[in-house]
Amino acid sequence: MSEDKQDLISQIKSLQNRVKIEEKLDGSVRDSTNSSVEGRKIETGGHHRRKKKVVERMKGTVNHHFKRYVALKVMYFGQRFYGFASEAQMEPTIESEIFTALEKTRLLVADKKESQYSRCGRTDKGVSSVGQVISLYLRSNLKESSTNNHSSGESVQGEQIEGEIDYVRVLNRALPKDIRIIGWCPVPIDFSARFSCLLREYKYFFWRENLNLLAMESAGKKFVGEHDFRNFCKMDAVNVHNYKRCVTSFEVSPCDMRFEGNQLCAFKIQGSAFLWHQVRCMVAVLFMIGQDHESVDVIDALLDTERTPRKPQYTMALEIPLVLRSCEFEGLKFTCSSGAGQALRVHLQNECQMYQLQAAIFHEALLSCLPLAKDQSLLKNGTVKKKVSHIPLFSRPTEPSYEERRAKLDLKREVEGHIG
Repeated sequence: MSEDKQDLISQIKSLQNRVKIEEKLDGSVRDSTNSSVEGRKIETGGHHRRKKKVVERMKGTVNHHFKRYVALKVMYFGQRFYGFASEAQMEPTIESEIFTALEKTRLLVADKKESQYSRCGRTDKGVSSVGQVISLYLRSNLKESSTNNHSSGESVQGEQIEGEIDYVRVLNRALPKDIRIIGWCPVPIDFSARFSCLLREYKYFFWRENLNLLAMESAGKKFVGEHDFRNFCKMDAVNVHNYKRCVTSFEVSPCDMRFEGNQLCAFKIQGSAFLWHQVRCMVAVLFMIGQDHESVDVIDALLDTERTPRKPQYTMALEIPLVLRSCEFEGLKFTCSSGAGQALRVHLQNECQMYQLQAAIFHEALLSCLPLAKDQSLLKNGTVKKKVSHIPLFSRPTEPSYEERRAKLDLKREVEGHIG
């Protein structure tokens, strides 16, 4: 019995020692694992930092509230922006500023794609607008609004507006001073700010100087109707294959503004849709006609793509004077609360007064300049300043035609396919 008892005691001690060894090993593994994890956090910030970024990006979206599909009418002054669309490589853009404001005010219910976001026009760097339209789902105060989106803007009743978030007031408090929301409207879920638009209107401002306005107006009327405008745009042969567009109206009119006897004027151009840089290219050729460098008939020749398949090289008109004035839709009636509307008017009046003060300072600086010599065309060294000679459009180098661009693209794809 004593031997059996000793064997039993030795087995128990052996088991106890084994348990202690395993506990030590397990503790060292945990310690090393924790230290390595902490080391990774310290050294790279890895998963924790990425997750934080995701959380931060989603802070402005609220998906547990009722939502409503709405159209917003947007005003912006484009001088400091790299265009409207946030897909541009440079910042800031108008679109990025709008979405920043939407996130700050927690009006977003999802990301851009899930919000069914669309925009009417994609204006270029420096271009302004007083009537751009976008549409997307936004947070709503009305429980019934999430099931009421099948009603059109025309049939919106008072109770659908009353009690709703004052989108104009809320967003304008968060937006920079050169972007403003000027109205909103409930829209049906199949609405698209781009494809539902019936009419777009642009204005291009310019100083009359010595331009031949009658010739410019006569030439501008030739744009009215459906034409192939490939010689009046920046061609995108990859994505655009139809260059026919319909211009419905063209006008030249004086504005209620003068500077030292020089009259401010504007082109007003309406159409269902426009190509990339189309308006600025049209205006550039009209200026050549107004300066008597080209005849009115040059418009006919450039619109005849069989006769002129390749666009002559010319510089398009400046972007700053161009304004997207309005985007028209069937049945949409934009609304704005009286308080938000009054705040918008006060803001714009203050901005106008500030710009007029700046203009007064510049005018004072102009008056302070030294007087010019009697012959203002003479330079300091006594030589006559040469005028820039105009090269006729049809004597200039031309860009590749659409067919040549497509053939080059097809060849490139074929070569890449063989290499692949």
